[in-house]
Amino acid sequence: MSLFSLNSLLEEKQKWESEGERIVFTNGVFDVLHVGHLHSLESALAHGTRLIVGINSDSSVRRLNKAPDRPIHSEQDRARLLSALSCVDAVIIFESDTPLDLIIALSPHVLVKGGDYDPSCIDTANPAYIVGSKEVRAAGGTVYSVPLLPGHSTTGILKR
Repeated sequence: MSLFSLNSLLEEKQKWESEGERIVFTNGVFDVLHVGHLHSLESALAHGTRLIVGINSDSSVRRLNKAPDRPIHSEQDRARLLSALSCVDAVIIFESDTPLDLIIALSPHVLVKGGDYDPSCIDTANPAYIVGSKEVRAAGGTVYSVPLLPGHSTTGILKR
């Protein structure tokens, strides 16, 4: 499994960069893995050569109030599933409500979120704001959003 601690991931990232790799970071809950997630992850990787996925810890998911019974799958199970995908090079679990500290520590070349986020939004209070976008750009990186796959959302799947 490619689940990393921050220190081991920073070492791996340094190795990748020395080999000329372009590091992409994305994050999410990934509670009920579905084809929409796969589409987003593959689209994110298309912006670089190595994909790091940050996932919210179980306690972070509960604080986000996604739903009273979320997460459905434990952080370890979610990390294991994501690690098995060929498009994912590394998975890291973060405890905070946002991945900002993780993004600052990793300083990826590219930050990617789904199409419900807007890379041009600079208002941190706006739900479309991509956390870490200001910091990634300040370090010389780029920020993208990738189109969502219509009809494929965790909330929609759970409602069905």
